Amino acid sequence: MSHHRTLRDVMTTPVATVGPDTPAKKIAQVLDARHIHALPVLDEQRNVVGVVSEADLLHKITYADLTDADTDGWTRLFSRRSGAKAKSRASVARELMTVPAVTALPDTTVVEAAQRMERYGVKCLPVVDGVGELLGIVTRKDIVGVLLRPDQQIHHEILHDVLGRALHLDAADLAVEVTDGVVTLRGQLDRLTQTTVAVGLAKRVDGVVGVKNELTYLTDDTVYAGL
Repeated sequence: MSHHRTLRDVMTTPVATVGPDTPAKKIAQVLDARHIHALPVLDEQRNVVGVVSEADLLHKITYADLTDADTDGWTRLFSRRSGAKAKSRASVARELMTVPAVTALPDTTVVEAAQRMERYGVKCLPVVDGVGELLGIVTRKDIVGVLLRPDQQIHHEILHDVLGRALHLDAADLAVEVTDGVVTLRGQLDRLTQTTVAVGLAKRVDGVVGVKNELTYLTDDTVYAGL
């Protein structure tokens, strides 16, 4: 049956990390050398205790020349700004990092991961096991990469996994076309509910950006089911 890929399928390993006492300059060097935007901060048990990012380091530059007199009046009104000011004085990861870290389990689907990133406004998700130990990391680029699946792969998955294996339909009676991630389904099925399920499952295939339903049916079985 068709299913969304999980973070286990797309995460990057091994992961560049830092410890709580890593100096700010060292963090900047690692970010620059690895061409990445954030680093998980690990304790001695390799559990993720926070994430330090380029944005956290930028606070040191943004507030570097401001005095308490310059900022105290308005930072009290905005706790986020106040936190940024505190980070400008930080010297090691534990003072710079964002806590708690937004993480995900390896069986999280790419769709769920994308929703989680959007909800919390983060650009990466450390992937952890049940006790919080780091397994890998996923970035927005990894998630967006799912949309880059070749049309041929999408076609094969819909034809064989969705229509054949999941719905037990004869592929010879159906036509599947995929162009730039847009799927067109054609053919005749026995029941209306079959067309509804076929379209729904096709939409769930990773890399699909839209489905054009041109399926027909012999019987509207929703009438008898009271749907």
